[in-house]
Amino acid sequence: MRVIFAGTPEFAQVALAQLQAAGHEMVLVLTQPDRPAGRGMKLQASPVKQHALAHGIPVAQPRSLRLDGKYPEDAAAAQQALVDAQADVMVVVAYGLILPQWVLDLPPRGCLNIHASLLPRWRGAAPIHRAIEAGDATTGVTIMQMDAGLDTGDMLLVEALPIDPTDTTGSLHDKLAALGGRMVVQTLAQLDTLARVPQPAEGICYAHKIEKREAAIDWSQSAQTIVRRIRAFNPFPGAATQLAGDSLKVWAASVSDARPPAHAGCGSIVALAQDYIAVAAMDSIVNIALVQRPGGKRLAVADFLRGCDLQPGMVFEGTADVPEAR
Repeated sequence: MRVIFAGTPEFAQVALAQLQAAGHEMVLVLTQPDRPAGRGMKLQASPVKQHALAHGIPVAQPRSLRLDGKYPEDAAAAQQALVDAQADVMVVVAYGLILPQWVLDLPPRGCLNIHASLLPRWRGAAPIHRAIEAGDATTGVTIMQMDAGLDTGDMLLVEALPIDPTDTTGSLHDKLAALGGRMVVQTLAQLDTLARVPQPAEGICYAHKIEKREAAIDWSQSAQTIVRRIRAFNPFPGAATQLAGDSLKVWAASVSDARPPAHAGCGSIVALAQDYIAVAAMDSIVNIALVQRPGGKRLAVADFLRGCDLQPGMVFEGTADVPEAR
């Protein structure tokens, strides 16, 4: 098929590569404008743009697709590019712009979306993070026929994937990206025979965008909740805490079977071991295994303890000032 592809991050690039490998003709790529990134804040192309340029696929980067919006010239130029592409179908994966009705109506076979959840659970921007944060045992990918709503379209193909107890957003992202790429190739191969199934009206959840302020660890929560949030916020924005006024990222932790001593307040260090720091939570103990100072490298606890003098009784505190990971 002749395919227009709209996507921006690495998750989308995986699908683009699989569509191309399957023999589909990628006639146009839409992706977000280049953004400043890294320590030097230089403009960087998205992973999808980098792939497209490396494979000779035309690229358009409109700031908006609304013909009556803030950037009508961008939208008009994109409209002409889309018309000229004469595509059969459009595949959309984590693009970052809302598609107006004129875009949805343009391809003869419609617009398909790869969504990293079992819809209608976790509609919205951060389904992978929110599934881990909520303690879901299972997630998956839904291939959806797009409509004007927010992840509300009919489902064409659904496949579940278990969430491993040690999965982070980073590891689960990679599994779901590979699954989504395989499924969209399968969907295009079976597009004439797949039934369109309306989403259930029950079980709808919204995966709101992750904010940096959410990363502050609240040690008064249950140990399970804290550890799930540490996993959910790895690699972004990184769960953060403070010790003696210094900020610290926590990248890996587990829940201990032990209960904290009666005298230990939430956030108190109750024990130091070779490979973990035991910290009291509301109902149990969190064993911290991997940490990072601002501007430093991620360190296993054994290496971290060589460079600082921690003692039982010291207290970790939540922080509203979440440091950047390097």
